[in-house]
Amino acid sequence: MPTQRKSLLKYCALFVISILLCSSVAANVPAQHSFPVKQYEIFHEVLHPLQHEAWPKNDFKTIRAQSRLLVKRGNAIVALGIPRSTPKNERKKFAAELSKFRTALRQFRTHAATGTDAQLKASFSALHDSFEMLASLTRI
Repeated sequence: MPTQRKSLLKYCALFVISILLCSSVAANVPAQHSFPVKQYEIFHEVLHPLQHEAWPKNDFKTIRAQSRLLVKRGNAIVALGIPRSTPKNERKKFAAELSKFRTALRQFRTHAATGTDAQLKASFSALHDSFEMLASLTRI
C-alpha cells in the first residue's frame, strides 16, 4: 500500500505542476486578434505593437519609423472598400466608418512626416480608434 500511495502522490504532484505550467504559459501569451478580412489582419500586425509598446512609452521615433508601412497597409483597407460579407443593412454605416478611417489615415500620414510629437500622438490614437470601430463592423 505505501508504494501505491507514493505513486498516487507522484502522479497528483505531476498533474498539479502540469496545470500550473500550462496556466503560466497561457498567461504570458498575448491575446490574438482575428479578423475575417486579410487586409485588416495585416494592418493590425503593424498597429498592435505600436499601440501596446511604442505609444504608451511615447516612442514617437518607432511610430514614425513604422508609419509608411502602417499607411501602406491602411491604404489596402481603403482600396478594398466595403467587404462583400458586409450585410446590406450595414453598408451605409460601414461606408461612413471607412470614410472616417481614410481621414484618420491621411492625418496620421501627415503628422508622422511633418507633425509634432503631440500631433502624432493624437492622430495615431485617432487612427487606432477608427480602425477598431471599422474592424468591429467586419465581425457582424
